[in-house]
Amino acid sequence: MHEPGRARAAYLGPAGTFSEQALLASADADAVEQVPVKTIYDAVLAVRDGDAAYAVVPLENSLEGSVSVTLDLLAGEARELRIVAEVLLRVSHALIASERVELTEIDTVVSHPQVLGQSALFLRRELSRARALAADSSAEAVRTVTRERRRGAAAIGTRLAAEIYGGVILREAIEDRGDNETRFAWLAREDALAPPLRAQPTTPWKTSIVFWGAGADRSGWLVRCLDEFAQRGINLTKIESRPLRARLGTYMFFVDLDGHPSEAEVSEAITGVSARCEMVHVMGTYHAAAPIGD
Repeated sequence: MHEPGRARAAYLGPAGTFSEQALLASADADAVEQVPVKTIYDAVLAVRDGDAAYAVVPLENSLEGSVSVTLDLLAGEARELRIVAEVLLRVSHALIASERVELTEIDTVVSHPQVLGQSALFLRRELSRARALAADSSAEAVRTVTRERRRGAAAIGTRLAAEIYGGVILREAIEDRGDNETRFAWLAREDALAPPLRAQPTTPWKTSIVFWGAGADRSGWLVRCLDEFAQRGINLTKIESRPLRARLGTYMFFVDLDGHPSEAEVSEAITGVSARCEMVHVMGTYHAAAPIGD
């Protein structure tokens, strides 16, 4: 049942995920009704379909890179949504079982694919004989392992998930690097109110765009697109390609840049890129997340 006066915010559940932590770390808790859903896809479509006002979803991780499902949705099925805020979250993983066991007894490790990738060194060194299985979320993995209570099974998840579901932490801080961070986005419809953030950001503006075009198979096309920004002194903080899901060898390009489309240089650059592309889509303009520790 909807709670009057509180905006519904969807996130990858169940309770105990990093998505939930990102939501709680950035939102005014009294203004948000948490809506845990099974997948990132479900969280995004909850906003698109009007079942939630916002979604908090992962965009990229400092170890594993971009979260492809989020990017693909923003460029495709959920193109009408916008990134309206971003959050940086320090991420640390724990190996969790239903009871105290030796690592040599573990034959199966379950977690979200991104989390498994972020803990790859630990898995290779300490659990090389265990098979890795994907779950919809790290918290779901912990919930499943603690519910099934099979001695050889373990999950990788958060300390909070272990507390919620009664798991036993076998090893902490198993991520490949201690400075592991994930960047999360608040998504909303274009006409939505600003998200109920705990503090109003004062950091500079960022803009995220995606573009593709028939000219991409010609020599120098991408360089000429990017030169529209370089000529105007606009800093690009990220660029990557994803398959366009057409014929093999066709791509879309995601770019994050410093600035706001209301600024003349940014507007002119986007117009210049548009002249070379079939599609240029602004996925959102928002304040850059404050660095962790600020």
